[in-house]
Amino acid sequence: MNLILLATHDISSAQVEHLAKLSGASHSEQNDAHSWRLHDAAPHDEIDAYCFEHRIDYGFVPANKTLADFGLVVMDMDSTLISIECIDEIADMQGLKPEVAAITESAMRGEIDFAESLRRRVALLEGLDEGALQRVYDERLELNPGAEVMLAALKKHSIKTLLVSGGFLFFTERLKPRLGLDLTHANTLEIVDGKLTGRVLGKILDAQGKAEWLVKMRDQLGLKPEQVIAMGDGANDLKMMAQAGISIAYHAKPVVRAQASYGFNFVGLDGLVRLFEK
Repeated sequence: MNLILLATHDISSAQVEHLAKLSGASHSEQNDAHSWRLHDAAPHDEIDAYCFEHRIDYGFVPANKTLADFGLVVMDMDSTLISIECIDEIADMQGLKPEVAAITESAMRGEIDFAESLRRRVALLEGLDEGALQRVYDERLELNPGAEVMLAALKKHSIKTLLVSGGFLFFTERLKPRLGLDLTHANTLEIVDGKLTGRVLGKILDAQGKAEWLVKMRDQLGLKPEQVIAMGDGANDLKMMAQAGISIAYHAKPVVRAQASYGFNFVGLDGLVRLFEK
């Protein structure tokens, strides 16, 4: 196995040497300014705490594994592909961001059922002008660091992309052509006479729904689970991530980090490229 070290800062030679000693690595090489590859490495109980303390993300990767081995990457939207929780920012237009954000946080930690949390949050938006959605998209929605680098690398390797969100179709439909995503799916807010009604149309896309969309696209592409990567940050991503051979917790809640193949706690989404590519 290779032990890949990733950071947003220079990793010192002393840190590399310490981790090489812990992992029993045969030798190390610097991939780029903020990334190292330690060859013939093995897990050690002290690596996780040491890396977290020094703000280093890491992963044990088979020596011959590259991005070209994958055929599908499935992503959550809010706080994963993009930096905001859209519903929290929509609620801010109503002066209700603290109330809605508290429910969002509880749902992402897995403390309350996602579908119920979404109904409660959307109900608070009743009467809001639909123009608030466009304002959030134009004024507040930003991609997370490294998103464009990651997506460019996926396109280079002809890897399909699926954006599946417990958020709203209004945003996923705009991101799809903007980013060249292959497929997106999300929930639909009911709008009547230019106002949000406080309801979601149709069946809510919850944790199970996300997993089902992953499996559906995986099967359509004729891929095996080990050819799929899933990325998310909240508890409602866990079922989806469990269906993928590789799961990545992106700046995620502890319950998600504990169950993921890899955790990006500090680096951006381009960490996916740096993890598997020299």
